[in-house]
Amino acid sequence: MTTQNLPVGTSDFKKIREDNRYYIDKTKFIKNIINDSPEIFLFPRPRRFGKTLNLSTLRYFFEKNDENTAPLFDKLAIRDTKEFNIHQGKYPVIYLTFKDLKALSWKSLFIHITSLLQKEFDRHTYLLESDALSQPDTAYFQSILNREAGIEDCADALFRLSQYLFHFYKERVVILIDEYDTPIHAGYTKGYYEEIISFMRGFLSAGLKDNTYLYKGVLTGILRVAKESVFSGLNNLGVFTLLDQEYNTYFGFTDKEVRTLLNDYEIAEFYDKVSYWYNGYNFGGEIIYNPWSVLNFTAGKSREPRPFWVNTASTDIIDKLATRGGREVLEEIGILLENGVIEKPVYDSIVMKDLDIRDDLLWSFLLFSGYLKYTGDKIQRKNYELKIPNEEVKIIYEEMVVRWFAEKVESNKVEDMLKALETGDITLFEIMLKKVVLQVMSYHDLSGEPEKVYHALVLGMLVWLSGKYEIRSNRESGYGRYDIMLKPIDIKKHGIIIEFKQVNEKENPEKILESALKQIEEKAYAVELKASGIKDILKIAVVFRGKELWVKNI
Repeated sequence: MTTQNLPVGTSDFKKIREDNRYYIDKTKFIKNIINDSPEIFLFPRPRRFGKTLNLSTLRYFFEKNDENTAPLFDKLAIRDTKEFNIHQGKYPVIYLTFKDLKALSWKSLFIHITSLLQKEFDRHTYLLESDALSQPDTAYFQSILNREAGIEDCADALFRLSQYLFHFYKERVVILIDEYDTPIHAGYTKGYYEEIISFMRGFLSAGLKDNTYLYKGVLTGILRVAKESVFSGLNNLGVFTLLDQEYNTYFGFTDKEVRTLLNDYEIAEFYDKVSYWYNGYNFGGEIIYNPWSVLNFTAGKSREPRPFWVNTASTDIIDKLATRGGREVLEEIGILLENGVIEKPVYDSIVMKDLDIRDDLLWSFLLFSGYLKYTGDKIQRKNYELKIPNEEVKIIYEEMVVRWFAEKVESNKVEDMLKALETGDITLFEIMLKKVVLQVMSYHDLSGEPEKVYHALVLGMLVWLSGKYEIRSNRESGYGRYDIMLKPIDIKKHGIIIEFKQVNEKENPEKILESALKQIEEKAYAVELKASGIKDILKIAVVFRGKELWVKNI
């Protein structure tokens, strides 16, 4: 059993190595960066998947300074390569992390940007004592240090610092930028999207486009913000998303790495739990585990899995996008919560402002942010099969449904409605369902689309009854497709089948109720429940007309 401490919350490579903390070797990553043809690499990955640690590793590998960092790589994969002997400690490095750059306004964010640039220029104040800077260069350098530079001068900082470093070291520069899109996300949610996009376009273009002083540039983020928005004209850019096989094992833990980790800490018997809760991601065909959650589980004393990753960032954007959608989005979230699969186009670059007008971008955003996974190869062109990756992420969707209901109806009404259904009290179920309908949907929502109520009901069931029933919707059974089926985990309890019908002004609701119940019988929807040994089956018809509804059962 290893006695090494785990690097929970530590993303500084030097600290991990000097403190002799447990480290899963990803240093082959460095060899690929050196030998692959792109000058600039972009690695979009979900948060907490090792992006910052990998950039820190690159920094201590490449950076040329007075400190000998070669011993940090002893006994690691990169150590005995020719690339190590040629490139380790050879290059000046610019290292910027944007992961904490969030603010309520553009003015406030720009203050944070000037502080970030000041700190990086301050690491290189030795340049002021050299002949690498002209008098105007010195004045510019001082303006950054004093945080007096304006937006245009700050946008030029990446290029100018690389120029100064090249003149001093007579060696090209490595530029490392962590979580470049964090301020873009903040701008999108807080209302200064155009300002931050304009700044980042100028900042990155100046520093990375045709920069003769650049050896390699490596950027990380969650999304590839569309090329025309930020990476305009960067022909030397290589983008490796979680859809690509290249670099697919360098972010997150592979199954083999997780097995080794659990064995090293003598908790291998919890592998199945860890797998169920934290794996399921598909990066370029490789099964990947969430490293943050695996490390937290391994480091903790409790051996009951918890949603560690869920609590590390706000889900405001997810809530905004998912709950904005209409009937189709509700239906598809319901399918996902049933452990089902949806087929959607996936776009690997996104213009954030288009999220407000293009509902089809929601699924790409969820995939690249770690809230969905793709199950295999493309189906056709851009289409992929998508599903929830694991139990931890499923909790996020369940909490979102609870919040969605809470905005429209008191959760106790939903709980009372479903409890009545569970106990077979159809009279109370009808009363509570009417109350939920009145509060959940406006008359406009219901006009012509009573199925919205059906899908809202399915979502409620999936969350509030998921521990007691398998909830299924629109599945084949017998000779047709039922609307909703509740299959009890305990077969001694009653199963439930619900059929929904819309009735117009000229139709008799009672006749439509009878028709719906007859359909349940004739189409033999109960076959699946009976085959599972469930003897007591409650068959319910629900008929809608606007906000009016009627319920009947047999």
